[in-house]
Amino acid sequence: MSDLPGEPLDPLAGRVESVLARYGYELETAVEAIDAAVPGHGGLFDPRTTATELRDALETLDGEPERPVPPALSGDAAVLYVDGSARGNPGPAGAGAVLQTPDGGTLVRLGRPVGSRADNNTAEYAALAMGVEGLLERYGRRRVEVRIDSMTVIRDVWQDRANAVAGRERYRRAITDRLARLPGHDWRHLADSDPNPADALATVGADIAGLGP
Repeated sequence: MSDLPGEPLDPLAGRVESVLARYGYELETAVEAIDAAVPGHGGLFDPRTTATELRDALETLDGEPERPVPPALSGDAAVLYVDGSARGNPGPAGAGAVLQTPDGGTLVRLGRPVGSRADNNTAEYAALAMGVEGLLERYGRRRVEVRIDSMTVIRDVWQDRANAVAGRERYRRAITDRLARLPGHDWRHLADSDPNPADALATVGADIAGLGP
C-alpha cells in the first residue's frame, strides 16, 4: 500500500507512517509493535516518550513484519466504512477505514496519517483509497458498499462531478482505478448521527500526523 497518495508529513510522523505502511495500515497491530519497541516507560502516545526514544524504536522495526492473517470473508461482498479527520482544517489529518462482512462482522481496521497540514476533504479521499486498496490486497475482487459521510467525495467519485474539489485529481484517480478492478461497487451516505467505526481510526491517524518535527 506504499503507493497510496498523501500529503507532506513532518519527519517523525513520516517515520511512523512508513512503519504503518509495512503493516498494511493495520493500525492497532502496528502501534502495538511500536509500543513494544519503545524502551521502559512509554509508547507511541505516552507523553513521557521523547522524540529520540521514538526515532530509535522505529529504527528497530526495519524489514517486513509478520502481519496478522485477516478473517475469512465468505461470499463475494463486503462493506467498507471510511472517514477522514483534520484538526484545524487544514491541520494534522488522518484517515480511517473498516472492512466488514455484510452482516456487520469486522474484518480489518485500517488507519494512517495523511498530512501535517491537510484538510478534511483530502483526508476523506485518502480514507477511501486506503479502504479499497485494503479490500483488494486482502480479499481480491469483491463487490463493496462504501459507507461514507462526505458528499464531496460521493459527488466526485460516483456522480462524476470532477469539479467538486479542485486539486484532488490524484486521489480521484487512485480511487477510481481501484474501484474499476472490483466486480461492483456502490455507496451509502452516512448522516452525522450514524455510527461510523472508521472515525476513531481517522482520529488516531491525525494524532500521528501531529507528531513532529
